[in-house]
Amino acid sequence: MPLRLDEFTYKLAILLRPFEDFFKRQASGGIVLLGATVLAMVLANSPARDFYHHFWEIKLGIGFNEFGLTQSLHHWINDGLMAVFFFVVGLEIKREFLAGELASLRSATLPIAAALGGMVVPAVIYLMINSQGQETSGWGIPMATDIAFALGVIALLGKLIPRSLAIYLTALAIVDDLGAVLVIALFYTGDVSEIALVLAAIFMIVLMIGNSLGIQSPNFYALVGFCLWVAMLKSGIHASVAGVLIGATIPVIPRVNKEDFLHKTQELLDRYQEIEGEEGPFQKEERMGALLALEHVCHDAISPLQRMEHEMHNWVIYGVMPIFALANAGVTIGLTDLATSLTHPVTLGVALGLLLGKPAGIFIFSWIAVRLGICDLPSGVRWPQILGAGILAGIGFTMSLFITNLAFRPTELITDAKVGIFAASLLAGVVGYLLLSRTGQRST
Repeated sequence: MPLRLDEFTYKLAILLRPFEDFFKRQASGGIVLLGATVLAMVLANSPARDFYHHFWEIKLGIGFNEFGLTQSLHHWINDGLMAVFFFVVGLEIKREFLAGELASLRSATLPIAAALGGMVVPAVIYLMINSQGQETSGWGIPMATDIAFALGVIALLGKLIPRSLAIYLTALAIVDDLGAVLVIALFYTGDVSEIALVLAAIFMIVLMIGNSLGIQSPNFYALVGFCLWVAMLKSGIHASVAGVLIGATIPVIPRVNKEDFLHKTQELLDRYQEIEGEEGPFQKEERMGALLALEHVCHDAISPLQRMEHEMHNWVIYGVMPIFALANAGVTIGLTDLATSLTHPVTLGVALGLLLGKPAGIFIFSWIAVRLGICDLPSGVRWPQILGAGILAGIGFTMSLFITNLAFRPTELITDAKVGIFAASLLAGVVGYLLLSRTGQRST
């Protein structure tokens, strides 16, 4: 006997539920990213390593002749896809400063102070070990925090830690991302083209005018934003900065306010109920019109910023970041080279900056801020948990790999820096998990 449509849909939903639950969990983003990293390392150290490295150098172009843009696949990922990542970062930063943990001065003081310490101390430790030569360019590598991995570990801890600690770490990581963007824009830029920079400023002004006029069409921001990205790419300032700038111009006020939403939805629901129709999978034209109008009202009742952040978050977590890891995490290194790399000043500077500098800077600056009375510890959080969160912030990974490519360009120092990032991030994740797990059990 064939299955009815509703029975088939119900059984399909049961089959898909484990996968849906998996992707809804915060930890899943870190798991997917970890899987991409492991795959990259396996490919880079397998008989397919030559194919792996050459694949990312394939040239791809858009446009034609002098109006075209041709880059390697590796550059398209680092300059293009990562601009999408930074766009979502820009949305998160704007939301946090307008309506999140960074909205008020007192609530923002602790994560800002912690993030500042978590950037300054690792950079100082790195420069103490690498004080001369090209190696000094890597001081920005240990300043970064990978929010996907850090929150993935937090999610694995579950109820062993207070919710306020996760919020604190999230706000800290967002301020950290903002600091990393400023570092990239100010210190990791090439020769600046004044003409391209002027064009970028013009496109930025157009986006700001669109915001002030209440334009909410994603197509407008996508088109002008793409022009801004190309101008930034040609200007010498890294194109990823364009993503944050575009995110800052997305409107935050929905087209339909609460009162209008309630009024319009009630009218449409009444209209839908009044229209007679047979029960079944297909709607009459009048009923379908009412449903589509209801969908449109619901769409306009959500802030464009919040809607874009919600819609693009999964694309970034499960698409952009794993692809970036797959293209950048692969390091071909033998046992002899590994032993040499582990003692290299760049490796030591990055590893110690992330593993020791991050938690030390976050803990010390947080302690000073609380002692000065300018902020308070989050509700239910104790100092050992602040230290544990600081250790988790030492998981640099995505942003650290990104800055590595900017700091050292194509040199052997990239391999040394990546070894330091991998070693420190792994240890930071394990040690942070164990410490927070133990403090959480004692608290319970």
